[in-house]
Amino acid sequence: MKKMILALGLTFCMSFAFAGEENVTPTVLNSFNNEFSTAKEVEWTVGSDYYKAAFTFNGNHVFAFYNKDGELLGLTRYISSLDLPINLQKDLKKDYSSYWIADLFEVANSEGTNYYITLESAEKKIVLRSAGGNNWTTFKKISKA
Repeated sequence: MKKMILALGLTFCMSFAFAGEENVTPTVLNSFNNEFSTAKEVEWTVGSDYYKAAFTFNGNHVFAFYNKDGELLGLTRYISSLDLPINLQKDLKKDYSSYWIADLFEVANSEGTNYYITLESAEKKIVLRSAGGNNWTTFKKISKA
């Protein structure tokens, strides 16, 4: 399941060709409409083994991922650092004050909520992950040339 969380998070950041609702199966559309009946500005993307809906829900821009059977795999959304749990905010300020935030999003699925943040400095880029909002672990480091 960790691979699924990673795949959802990475897929969220990648761009795909747009596909209209006509390419989304009725099963997936029914599942989406049952769960997000008040969603606005829905745009669909069809992947090789999933469907992604990008939409506005309760004032937030959200991405929902479904499998071909219409099962919700997970949700992602960009967030502000102020939306992070306090302990994660505190750890960022203490341990990464010399970095700026390049990207921050939340992934929620049946296993819980995870946060991914990309921090940059002039010399390097670091991607951190927090499972369940407890603490940050290094997910990836990239040196800038």
